[in-house]
Amino acid sequence: MQTIQINGTARNDFGKKFAKAARREGQVPCIVYGGGEEIAFSVDAKELGQLIYTPNSYIIEINIDGKIVKAVMREVQFHPVREQILHVDFYRIQEGKPVAVNVPVRLTGNAEGVKIGGKLALSARKLTVKGLVEYIPDEIVVDVTPLKVGQTIFVGDLQHENLTFMTPATTAVCAVRVTRASRAAK
Repeated sequence: MQTIQINGTARNDFGKKFAKAARREGQVPCIVYGGGEEIAFSVDAKELGQLIYTPNSYIIEINIDGKIVKAVMREVQFHPVREQILHVDFYRIQEGKPVAVNVPVRLTGNAEGVKIGGKLALSARKLTVKGLVEYIPDEIVVDVTPLKVGQTIFVGDLQHENLTFMTPATTAVCAVRVTRASRAAK
């Protein structure tokens, strides 16, 4: 997985009043949990943009007043109207312990069903996988070449070394849908 660095400032004041004050200054309240102590800090909202507004998943090196913490982003809360980032939760990465991460899916190949008029549909843009950080890929590559019209690839059909798929096995990843053109070709 790729790594991104962000800079944070430790927070000692908690509660709604202090969170609102931080947001007025362009800061986003954040927390790192897991593996012992929780660390409350704030980050410049502009720095979080590269993390949140992308389909990719990253390992984040958070520099909190000189102390570096490796983590993955767990949850983001947005304002319901303004789309402003209100709060971000990070989960600390521990050596030798597996972590669950959402990984994007990339389709490769030209499906058999598409050649005769079917339509390829991606149903799951990201899949949740669990494993040691060094084994988690940047993306899960799915070859759709053997798919015929009406066939589907499910999460249970995918195999990846050193990873466990946390997304249910019955979840459809992609399918070749029947179209009028493909019905006429039969």
